[in-house]
Amino acid sequence: MTDTHRVLHGIGVSAGTATGPVVQVRPAPGFSADEPPTADAAAAGERVKTALEQVASGLEARLPRAAEHARPVLQATAMMARDPGLLTGIEGKLGAGHGVTRAVHDAVEEYCAMFESLGGYMAERVTDLRDVRDRTICRLLGVNEPGVPELVAPSILVAHDLAPAETATLTPDTTLAIVTSAGGPTSHTAILAAQLGIPAVVQAKGVEEVSDGTVLAVDGGVGEVIVAPTPAEQEQLAERARRRAAALAGSVGEGSTRDGHKVALLANIGTADDARAAAAQDLEGSGLFRTEFLFLDRDSAPTLAEQTKTYTEVFEAFGERRIVVRTLDAGADKPLSFADLGHEENPALGRRGLRLGMIREDLLDTQLDALAAAYQATKADVRVMAPMVGTVEEAEYFAAKVRGVGLPSVGVMVEVPAAALRADHLLSIVDFASIGTNDLQQYTMAADRMQGELATLLDPWQPALLQLVKATCDGGRATGKKIGVCGEAGGDPLLALVLVGLGVSSLSMAPGKVKAVRAALRLHDLHLCQQMAAYAVAARTAKDAHTAVLQLVEPQLLDLL
Repeated sequence: MTDTHRVLHGIGVSAGTATGPVVQVRPAPGFSADEPPTADAAAAGERVKTALEQVASGLEARLPRAAEHARPVLQATAMMARDPGLLTGIEGKLGAGHGVTRAVHDAVEEYCAMFESLGGYMAERVTDLRDVRDRTICRLLGVNEPGVPELVAPSILVAHDLAPAETATLTPDTTLAIVTSAGGPTSHTAILAAQLGIPAVVQAKGVEEVSDGTVLAVDGGVGEVIVAPTPAEQEQLAERARRRAAALAGSVGEGSTRDGHKVALLANIGTADDARAAAAQDLEGSGLFRTEFLFLDRDSAPTLAEQTKTYTEVFEAFGERRIVVRTLDAGADKPLSFADLGHEENPALGRRGLRLGMIREDLLDTQLDALAAAYQATKADVRVMAPMVGTVEEAEYFAAKVRGVGLPSVGVMVEVPAAALRADHLLSIVDFASIGTNDLQQYTMAADRMQGELATLLDPWQPALLQLVKATCDGGRATGKKIGVCGEAGGDPLLALVLVGLGVSSLSMAPGKVKAVRAALRLHDLHLCQQMAAYAVAARTAKDAHTAVLQLVEPQLLDLL
């Protein structure tokens, strides 16, 4: 029987424990294999157009009930449903005689294949596209849309994967935990769960076979899922939850090690709403403001006035606390309709980030002018950095631009191995660097970070990645410049100790992870963190690195994982 006692193993992506009944997310019906060919393409096209608009309107109707950080997700998905290019693709299939649901399915799959080939941000949007497809087909069939049912009691959500629109209205009150059989450490599900403080496990194979109502025990720290747990196992998990709550209870104030070495603990944000929500929490500012959300899903670039308004709102939200701004990270893997540089054979290695800005200087200049205006209006602690910097020439170009408009601090992202290996040269030009561990990991290991099947290569404990972090920090020490981390690795309480031991002075993460990282740092002296770092970098494998560090930690740390 599928609901007999057993243990499933996946990847823990949001720490915490929970026990409760399963609610399976409704699967999509798929296209009708026996539907007749389309005889009247024009009429069928109107039906599809109406269905797509109903999907978009339905997503927008959720906005009042959605959390602030989730509203941009709903709006972006609604815009996908209204994309004229998608409708044109569907109409082409209808004109070729496809049945109406098959036309929707095939046209969306062609879009998905294109997005997956682009990689990066666009590959992440495939889940959104398929969500639009499934909702549209349900509208055409006259059945309820797929997705998360209304939760009448606190439950554990189980799914193959969750689309952003499906998770937008989830709350910790009714969603005890999330378990998926797909996804990865940097998937939307993982990031959202961390933001909400909901325990989550991805890549838990076999969990979709568990029946509704079956009790699961979930440990989002170690990635363990127990089907039909025994009373003893449930009590063991509850005790761990009590210990974790006790360990977090005193986690307030500035970040520092037990012996007083300061480590700034910061939030990753993408919108003004994110900024206001993060600023209300006990943290020291933002270490990554992703400005590309202003530019994506638009037909034209945001104006100087639009950008200035948003940046001013973000700066005002944090008051005197720091805000580290990443300039537009788009192009290639995040194509903009108004900045199309043409076809590229390998977009993931193409003209993105600062490379795009150096070609489309109008976009970069307008953004820097807006940031400068917002800085002059607020006198905030603003630090501006460029993505995808790999050479001294690129660093010199960007530094001159930023300083030319009067912004007070300029930095670079370390996302490619070249920047890490030559960090001392880059840092002799700029004021700071921030390591984007997600991209640095995928470029170091030649593994797409959205591919859950490559989880072992994408493990942030890989010694090769840690060696590049060390090289960057060595460059920081040589030049007297500060090094931060703004990838998902910074929110892991155990790995944070290693990063600080390597020389990282600030960690930026999902706001919900700050308390655990702060508590972990306060349990350990800087010297012990440095010893952990040395062991991790010298390890033969990621598993060896993790095991070596675990043997050195204070026992209380285990309650935070």
